[in-house]
Amino acid sequence: TNITGLYTIDSLLSGNLSQFFTSLHHLALPSLTLGILLSGIFERIVRVNLKQTLKADYIEAARARGISENKILVSHALKNALIPVITVLGLTFASLLGGAILTEVTFSWPGLANRLYQAISDRDYPTVQGVLVFFGAIVVSASILIDILNAYVDPRIRY
Repeated sequence: TNITGLYTIDSLLSGNLSQFFTSLHHLALPSLTLGILLSGIFERIVRVNLKQTLKADYIEAARARGISENKILVSHALKNALIPVITVLGLTFASLLGGAILTEVTFSWPGLANRLYQAISDRDYPTVQGVLVFFGAIVVSASILIDILNAYVDPRIRY
Protein backbone atom coordinates (compact mmCIF):
# COMPACT_ATOMS: atom_id res chain seq x y z
CA THR A 1 0.00 0.00 0.00
CA ASN A 2 1.13 3.53 -0.77
CA ILE A 3 0.67 5.75 2.29
CA THR A 4 3.65 8.11 2.36
CA GLY A 5 5.40 7.31 -0.91
CA LEU A 6 8.46 6.09 0.98
CA TYR A 7 8.81 2.34 0.51
CA THR A 8 10.49 1.59 3.83
CA ILE A 9 8.00 3.57 5.91
CA ASP A 10 4.99 2.29 3.95
CA SER A 11 6.05 -1.32 4.44
CA LEU A 12 6.49 -0.76 8.19
CA LEU A 13 3.12 0.97 8.50
CA SER A 14 1.38 -1.85 6.65
CA GLY A 15 3.24 -4.48 8.70
CA ASN A 16 4.83 -6.12 5.66
CA LEU A 17 8.32 -7.04 6.90
CA SER A 18 9.37 -8.85 3.73
CA GLN A 19 8.64 -5.69 1.71
CA PHE A 20 10.57 -3.67 4.31
CA PHE A 21 13.69 -5.82 3.90
CA THR A 22 13.31 -5.71 0.12
CA SER A 23 13.15 -1.92 0.18
CA LEU A 24 16.23 -1.79 2.43
CA HIS A 25 17.99 -4.10 -0.02
CA HIS A 26 17.19 -1.70 -2.87
CA LEU A 27 18.44 1.26 -0.83
CA ALA A 28 21.91 -0.22 -0.33
CA LEU A 29 23.56 0.77 -3.63
CA PRO A 30 22.10 4.29 -3.87
CA SER A 31 23.11 4.94 -0.26
CA LEU A 32 26.63 3.68 -0.88
CA THR A 33 26.83 5.81 -4.03
CA LEU A 34 25.96 8.95 -2.10
CA GLY A 35 27.95 8.12 1.02
CA ILE A 36 31.26 6.70 -0.15
CA LEU A 37 32.68 9.93 -1.56
CA LEU A 38 31.66 11.97 1.46
CA SER A 39 32.92 9.38 3.92
CA GLY A 40 36.46 9.74 2.57
CA ILE A 41 36.30 13.52 2.85
CA PHE A 42 34.99 13.40 6.41
CA GLU A 43 37.50 10.73 7.45
CA ARG A 44 40.36 12.91 6.26
CA ILE A 45 39.01 15.99 8.06
CA VAL A 46 38.48 14.09 11.32
CA ARG A 47 41.95 12.55 11.11
CA VAL A 48 43.74 15.86 10.53
CA ASN A 49 41.78 17.70 13.21
CA LEU A 50 42.15 14.87 15.71
CA LYS A 51 45.92 14.81 15.20
CA GLN A 52 46.02 18.56 15.71
CA THR A 53 43.79 18.43 18.79
CA LEU A 54 45.80 15.64 20.41
CA LYS A 55 48.86 17.96 20.41
CA ALA A 56 47.03 20.66 22.39
CA ASP A 57 48.10 21.68 25.89
CA TYR A 58 44.86 20.66 27.58
CA ILE A 59 45.26 17.11 26.23
CA GLU A 60 48.76 16.94 27.72
CA ALA A 61 47.34 18.25 31.00
CA ALA A 62 44.66 15.55 30.97
CA ARG A 63 47.32 12.90 30.38
CA ALA A 64 49.38 14.31 33.25
CA ARG A 65 46.34 14.00 35.54
CA GLY A 66 46.21 10.29 34.73
CA ILE A 67 42.96 10.27 32.72
CA SER A 68 42.70 7.18 30.53
CA GLU A 69 43.58 7.55 26.87
CA ASN A 70 40.07 6.47 25.75
CA LYS A 71 38.41 9.09 27.95
CA ILE A 72 40.79 11.75 26.65
CA LEU A 73 40.08 10.73 23.08
CA VAL A 74 36.29 10.63 23.39
CA SER A 75 35.58 13.35 25.94
CA HIS A 76 38.21 15.95 25.13
CA ALA A 77 39.76 15.47 21.71
CA LEU A 78 36.95 14.12 19.54
CA LYS A 79 34.44 16.78 20.56
CA ASN A 80 36.83 19.57 19.56
CA ALA A 81 37.92 17.76 16.40
CA LEU A 82 34.31 17.46 15.23
CA ILE A 83 33.74 21.22 15.05
CA PRO A 84 35.20 21.58 11.52
CA VAL A 85 33.44 18.36 10.47
CA ILE A 86 30.07 19.84 11.39
CA THR A 87 30.88 22.92 9.31
CA VAL A 88 31.93 20.86 6.29
CA LEU A 89 28.78 18.75 6.69
CA GLY A 90 26.71 21.87 6.14
CA LEU A 91 28.74 22.85 3.11
CA THR A 92 28.49 19.41 1.50
CA PHE A 93 24.75 19.14 2.03
CA ALA A 94 24.04 20.96 -1.25
CA SER A 95 26.34 18.64 -3.18
CA LEU A 96 24.55 15.70 -1.57
CA LEU A 97 21.27 16.96 -3.04
CA GLY A 98 22.97 17.34 -6.41
CA GLY A 99 24.29 13.80 -6.13
CA ALA A 100 20.79 12.61 -5.29
CA ILE A 101 19.64 13.71 -8.75
CA LEU A 102 22.28 11.58 -10.44
CA THR A 103 21.73 8.66 -8.08
CA GLU A 104 17.94 8.61 -8.43
CA VAL A 105 18.14 8.80 -12.22
CA THR A 106 20.84 6.11 -12.41
CA PHE A 107 19.01 3.66 -10.16
CA SER A 108 15.51 4.58 -11.42
CA TRP A 109 14.53 5.37 -7.85
CA PRO A 110 11.40 7.54 -7.61
CA GLY A 111 11.98 10.72 -5.69
CA LEU A 112 11.98 14.48 -5.85
CA ALA A 113 15.36 14.58 -7.57
CA ASN A 114 14.15 12.18 -10.26
CA ARG A 115 11.03 14.33 -10.67
CA LEU A 116 13.30 17.36 -11.15
CA TYR A 117 15.21 15.52 -13.87
CA GLN A 118 11.94 14.57 -15.60
CA ALA A 119 10.69 18.16 -15.35
CA ILE A 120 13.91 19.48 -16.89
CA SER A 121 13.63 16.92 -19.70
CA ASP A 122 9.98 17.88 -20.31
CA ARG A 123 10.73 21.62 -19.99
CA ASP A 124 8.19 21.89 -17.21
CA TYR A 125 9.51 25.16 -15.80
CA PRO A 126 7.01 25.66 -12.94
CA THR A 127 7.89 22.23 -11.54
CA VAL A 128 11.62 22.92 -11.94
CA GLN A 129 11.23 26.23 -10.11
CA GLY A 130 9.18 24.65 -7.33
CA VAL A 131 11.62 21.80 -6.74
CA LEU A 132 14.62 24.14 -6.83
CA VAL A 133 12.98 26.50 -4.33
CA PHE A 134 12.25 23.50 -2.10
CA PHE A 135 15.85 22.27 -2.41
CA GLY A 136 17.05 25.81 -1.63
CA ALA A 137 14.86 25.91 1.48
CA ILE A 138 16.31 22.57 2.58
CA VAL A 139 19.88 23.84 2.11
CA VAL A 140 19.15 27.07 4.02
CA SER A 141 17.46 25.11 6.82
CA ALA A 142 20.41 22.74 7.00
CA SER A 143 22.80 25.69 7.15
CA ILE A 144 20.87 27.24 10.05
CA LEU A 145 20.79 23.88 11.82
CA ILE A 146 24.56 23.50 11.35
CA ASP A 147 25.13 26.98 12.84
CA ILE A 148 22.99 26.09 15.86
CA LEU A 149 24.81 22.77 16.24
CA ASN A 150 28.18 24.53 16.02
CA ALA A 151 27.12 26.94 18.76
CA TYR A 152 26.11 24.00 20.93
CA VAL A 153 29.31 22.00 20.38
CA ASP A 154 31.82 24.86 20.42
CA PRO A 155 31.76 26.83 23.68
CA ARG A 156 33.63 29.72 22.03
CA ILE A 157 30.62 30.42 19.80
CA ARG A 158 27.59 31.82 21.59
CA TYR A 159 24.87 33.84 19.91
